[in-house]
Amino acid sequence: MNKHLVTISWTRSGAVFTDNRYSRRHEWKFDGGLIIPASASPFVVPIPLSDPAGIDPEEAFVASLSSCHMLWFLSIAAKVGFKIDQYQDKAEGIIEKDLEGQLAITIVTLRPVVIFSGDRIPEHNQVLDMHHLAHESCFIARSVKTEIRCEPIPALRNGLKSK
Repeated sequence: MNKHLVTISWTRSGAVFTDNRYSRRHEWKFDGGLIIPASASPFVVPIPLSDPAGIDPEEAFVASLSSCHMLWFLSIAAKVGFKIDQYQDKAEGIIEKDLEGQLAITIVTLRPVVIFSGDRIPEHNQVLDMHHLAHESCFIARSVKTEIRCEPIPALRNGLKSK
């Protein structure tokens, strides 16, 4: 069993607190030592009680799904001999009421753009197959009930669409 440790730290910093007007700024410290400023989303808690410069949990959720998918995709492509020069995903999470009427991230859409190079460039259907396998392999995606869509942009080579 693998353990992943994250320490979340917040302090009241003199606010009354019971009036619900306290800062939501806090920090995430990861087991490797990285510290990231975090906050509630300004869409949920108004500024200045939230800090738009901090990562909010909703952004982190979308980023973790995108990152996990990318890491699996890169691994799969490398194993089958496709060389990737760049991978970028402008992932999006939609927050809306779920079937129980509660706010939830109901859809996460990944939109990866992959730039391939080398002698072997995959056909679009091969890229779709690799994305499907990456999605099936991603344990974060398998851990959530949110619908996760993957809408890859056709394979690219040196900035041009492949045939």
